[in-house]
Amino acid sequence: MLVTRMEKWVEQKTIQMRQEIEQQVRQELLQQMRQELRQELQQQVQVQEQRLELQRQQRLEAEQRGEAKGEATLILRQLERRFGALPDWARDRVLAADTVAMEDWALRVLDAASLEEVLAGD
Repeated sequence: MLVTRMEKWVEQKTIQMRQEIEQQVRQELLQQMRQELRQELQQQVQVQEQRLELQRQQRLEAEQRGEAKGEATLILRQLERRFGALPDWARDRVLAADTVAMEDWALRVLDAASLEEVLAGD
């Protein structure tokens, strides 16, 4: 009888230990999965942030190109109005210029006596 009780006790303890081990393994697996999911989400967030930054930079560059094109168009119109038909070299120079030069030319066109004077020195 004592042996049977001992066997039952050992069996119960074995079952209890198995359950505890299984529970611990489940908890460790869940914790590991959570950590992996967090890392994956962080990577996805970083990728998305990089994409958004790239899109922002592309949009900014497009805006800058559009502004430069608009400034060039305005300078060309001002020059044509002031000096008549423009030679190809002047048109090419304006279209290749940066916005700083175009802003300077936009002021010079008001006082310059010739096309060459407007575009000189840049």
